[in-house]
Amino acid sequence: MAQNSRSPMSGAGQAAAGPYVEVRDLCFAYAGGAPVLRGLSLALARGRFVGLLGPNGSGKTTLLRMLLGLLEPASGEVRIAGLRPADYPAGALARRVAYVPQGTASVLAFTVLETVLMGRSPHTGALGFEGAGDWHAAREALRLTDTERFAERNLEDLSGGERQRVVIARALAQEPDLILLDEPTAFLDIKHQQAIHRLLVRLRDKQGMTVLCVSHDLNLASAYADDVVLISNGRVAAAGTPAEVFRTDVLETVYETRVRVEFDESSGRPYVLPIPEE
Repeated sequence: MAQNSRSPMSGAGQAAAGPYVEVRDLCFAYAGGAPVLRGLSLALARGRFVGLLGPNGSGKTTLLRMLLGLLEPASGEVRIAGLRPADYPAGALARRVAYVPQGTASVLAFTVLETVLMGRSPHTGALGFEGAGDWHAAREALRLTDTERFAERNLEDLSGGERQRVVIARALAQEPDLILLDEPTAFLDIKHQQAIHRLLVRLRDKQGMTVLCVSHDLNLASAYADDVVLISNGRVAAAGTPAEVFRTDVLETVYETRVRVEFDESSGRPYVLPIPEE
């Protein structure tokens, strides 16, 4: 993928040149199952907003878990800023990479502020005492995600969409330079879908953050992402700008359904319309 013209952020472990995230010939299968990733390779430039797309079961969430070091590949390798996840000292990868999962059940017993402060754990050391900088980062994350007014409420008392914004705030409190999001707007209305995507764009522009966002919404990805990666059957089917990837022949082959691709006159970006079966 094309390198971004924005100035890169500095950081320990950053390779002098080359992609910020690199995946080489990655293969993986869960115990007793068929392969999920089959020789997948991709390279992401620093400071880009990348949409990770593909049908259900194509390997998107598995790829995110590989990037986090939660799963070991059967073959191939992952590198972030030039290092494999296992090469980072304890806690160092968590200070660089934040993750927004699909669900929120594991944190429902806490208040919103307590949940967001959990994002500071890679910075607070073994004793886990928050300092002024940790509280500031948590409050700023709440402000950015429009969840400040919920700070003292229990997470279980919020709607699904409100909870998801709090989980994104927890990730932002880590102050990462790479954020991985697994369908972060699946439960949100259109207003907050766009608000979250605009936030991700601001983080890319103002902080140089690299964003990798799994989505099933092709049109949201096209509207906001710099690049998109389309995965099918554990491999990259296409990668590039939305205009390069969103071609009728490519989408119909990957999704096994008829679609029409058109272009927005004001932005020049493509959007996808399904063609109803007769």
